[in-house]
Amino acid sequence: MFRRIIEDREKQVLSERATFSREGRRRKAEKRLESDYRLHFAVDGDRILHSLAYSRYIDKTQVFYLVRNDHITHRMLHVQLVSKVARTIGRYLGLNEDLIEAIAIGHDIGHTPFGHDGERFLSALCRTHGIGEFHHNVQSVEFLEGVERKGRGWNLCLQTLDGILCHDGETHDRKLAPNSGKTFADHEREMADKIFGKAEQLTPMTLEGCVVRFSDTISYVGRDIEDAIRLGLIRREDLPDRCVKRLGNTNGTIVYSLVTDVIQNSADKPYVAFSEEVSAALAFLKRFNYERIYTNPTFKANLDTIGSIFEQLFERYTADIERKNPDSPIYGRFIDSMSEQYVACRKPAHIVRDFIAGMTDQYFLEQVSENQRPKAAGKP
Repeated sequence: MFRRIIEDREKQVLSERATFSREGRRRKAEKRLESDYRLHFAVDGDRILHSLAYSRYIDKTQVFYLVRNDHITHRMLHVQLVSKVARTIGRYLGLNEDLIEAIAIGHDIGHTPFGHDGERFLSALCRTHGIGEFHHNVQSVEFLEGVERKGRGWNLCLQTLDGILCHDGETHDRKLAPNSGKTFADHEREMADKIFGKAEQLTPMTLEGCVVRFSDTISYVGRDIEDAIRLGLIRREDLPDRCVKRLGNTNGTIVYSLVTDVIQNSADKPYVAFSEEVSAALAFLKRFNYERIYTNPTFKANLDTIGSIFEQLFERYTADIERKNPDSPIYGRFIDSMSEQYVACRKPAHIVRDFIAGMTDQYFLEQVSENQRPKAAGKP
């Protein structure tokens, strides 16, 4: 009864372009108690929040790794910021905040240790072993649907999984309209195309998914600048004047400017958009971040060491599976807790991919001797 009341309330308060909770589609039908008042996408959010993969966000790199500074952003904080920004935008656009939250908190669950650098290393190894490319957005879906709960997965709604798969915040969009009407078959095809390099830019099937994609960029672009300033990598006066004049020169002003612009240019529209002026300023600022922060050699001194550890662990664990070595960590910490079906349906390289991708930064380093580990730098 309570669930129907809330579903009816959605019809009264949400935009006609919103994704209503009763539209949530799961791959497998589930019996629900009449007393269960939670709506579909709220259930998805709860399942993601209580997943093992979500708990590992706490020690996953966002941008800067091996830095002794407790105020530098990690993946856990990033997804919370994305959720907050996206729900703010969604509230003003009359969209489904439960769906927005589920997509936002789940979108980076597939990230490897050591962020995008780790992703590139793992992708190269996956290609070498014939299982296609590694993409963290694909792996997020893989964790939630194929690894969690001993390989049974959480049976999340298609709209949630699609938003997670299509969240790519590194892509710059001025305007994004949903590609509605997708099915689970479309979702599986997009996953496969992405893995094997056939996919064009993926587009979310809901406006909520589009909002999360915009919010991913909004949440990291200014925050990464603050972290870089805190670490002495750049100075605030280094920020491009054309960006400062339009967006501001602090994370707070940048976020406020971008969120306000999105709301103003997306209200009562079948798409999410920035104005041309703000979009151009944001694109320029992202290029500045890439050149001055993300590819800055100051914090890349240990890159070769980290890459060699990825290679060493991938080869070691693959050999351990082929030899059925019960003393290997991949058995004691992973395979032994998985269902027989999970193991039977995957090649050794797939299992190794899942194990390594799920590691926190610290656990990853603990897999090699101390003299092989790169050293942290900076002051707390």
